[in-house]
Amino acid sequence: MSGIKQLANQTVWYGLSNIVGRFVNYLLNPILTYIYAPEQFGDISILYAYAAFLNIIFTYGMETSYFRFNQQIEEKKVFNTGLTSLIISTTIFSLILLLPAQHVANFMEIGQHPEYVMYVVAIVALDTLAVLPFSKIRFEGRPRKFALIKLLNILLNVGLIIFFLFVCKPMQEKGATGFFSSIYKPEIGIGYVFIAGVIASAFTLLFLSKELSEFRPSFNKKLFLELLIYSTPLIVVGFGGVINETIDRFMIVHRFNGTVTASKAANGIYSANNKLAILIVIFIQTFRMGAEPFFFKNSTKENAKETYSRIMNFFVIASCLCFLGVVLFLDVWKYFMGINKHPEYLDGLYIVPVLMLSKLFLGIYYNLSIWYKLTNRNNIGALITFIGAAITIVINYLFIPSMGFLACAIANFVCYGSMMAISYFLGQRHYPIPYEWKKCILYIIIAYGLYLIHQALRNTNHNLIIVHGTGILLMIVFIFYIVKKEKSELIKIPLIKKLYPTA
Repeated sequence: MSGIKQLANQTVWYGLSNIVGRFVNYLLNPILTYIYAPEQFGDISILYAYAAFLNIIFTYGMETSYFRFNQQIEEKKVFNTGLTSLIISTTIFSLILLLPAQHVANFMEIGQHPEYVMYVVAIVALDTLAVLPFSKIRFEGRPRKFALIKLLNILLNVGLIIFFLFVCKPMQEKGATGFFSSIYKPEIGIGYVFIAGVIASAFTLLFLSKELSEFRPSFNKKLFLELLIYSTPLIVVGFGGVINETIDRFMIVHRFNGTVTASKAANGIYSANNKLAILIVIFIQTFRMGAEPFFFKNSTKENAKETYSRIMNFFVIASCLCFLGVVLFLDVWKYFMGINKHPEYLDGLYIVPVLMLSKLFLGIYYNLSIWYKLTNRNNIGALITFIGAAITIVINYLFIPSMGFLACAIANFVCYGSMMAISYFLGQRHYPIPYEWKKCILYIIIAYGLYLIHQALRNTNHNLIIVHGTGILLMIVFIFYIVKKEKSELIKIPLIKKLYPTA
């Protein structure tokens, strides 16, 4: 249980930066959806989707390779060679992408603003240079510093956006003179969202100056090739993951049955509702921050597989609670979109439960994927992701014209469900872990069943006190059921053991 305790302790700190930071960042959702109509918000989501693709190219799996090879080679050598290669490749990639910026902008239907593409490239380049310094902090077990820097990055980013849009913009519109009003230029439009990102990413590198000061430029060709060979399948995995998460934004714009403005609006509505899955996404990302180095460090321990199984149980339980926390209170979460000014965002509210369940499947898949990383079968992981990406593209291509953004939610569900199942069955062949899969499936079914009960009430009764009260009651029912089923495991957790020493 000490291993789980260690993971839980680190996850708390990674979670602090993720939860607080994401929540602060999430507050931008009602702000941006209030200021910008769905078609403009759609442009923002497209550009961030573009950034996600670039991130995979720029980092090419070096983060995971760093964790893996630190078990075999001196950390300094891995860090220096890895960061040297990233600096060289980032410079080359950035130059290549900045030249055809106008063509990329034309493809994305934002041809009037090629500078938006340049801002995105700058953000990705700066973030890439921070990848290994952040990895170094995680590997050395310093989650507090990691959390602090991540929080500062997000607070600075959000603060700058608010400064541009709520200080400079109103002053400029009122015709005021002075420094602040002169900063805002209406023709830049949504560009201020990305300018804030560039500044925040630049300051993040300054916050990482201690880790960067330990860097000594060196390039071990043999080590680099080993890192690249290990990470190459992870590039495919990363691309597949980004395709599954973001390709629907591109496909809505190009496959939606309507005008360009209508397709951008549909993309904005879908993207805004997709953000309502924030709770489970935060938890999954928080878990991954602590889990990846933890799994590698504990892989040689005698009870490693049993530990992984127990972690899966707790992960599914926590994910189900996140699922219920959103779908039972959609009448509250919907106000995190600018529905007062742009009520059309509500048109996509019905897809949120489907998206939440698909994210739960994705989280389970991340848990399961440890088998191919530990057994050096990353090529199989790449194949699984490729299958998922193919499912995503085919469903979106065929059904967006007739179903709109509902097709995107269905594609997510089928894709992640398939990847989860394939990874489980292959993992049991190559690296069998005694997962209590029947129990995990039962928890998911119960959680979804409670949602259906609540939805039936919500459709027939519009009294918010009764609706929310029932939601709270159903959450309590689920928690009591879990406590009863997992009592023997829960009392092993130090905090609970202290509270109930005789349990």
